[in-house]
Amino acid sequence: MTWIDTVDEDDASGVLLDLYQAMRDPESGRVDNILKAHSLHPEGLKAHFAVYRAAMQSTRGLSKAEREMVALVVSKRNGCHY
Repeated sequence: MTWIDTVDEDDASGVLLDLYQAMRDPESGRVDNILKAHSLHPEGLKAHFAVYRAAMQSTRGLSKAEREMVALVVSKRNGCHY
């Protein structure tokens, strides 16, 4: 979970609710926390999701778990703590 204030899926309304519905993970039915970190700024969330979707869905030969593992290794290598 992020330490950044976020809007929970159950509390979302308006534009944010529409974005959350479009961003639900098909496997879990939830919105990924990395996306929720932008929930206080829906336009930023929309932009982040475009980049996130391109990175996470464009490598069809990898599962979501494999993509997440690659992201973890790259983040670790770059000294990112998230």
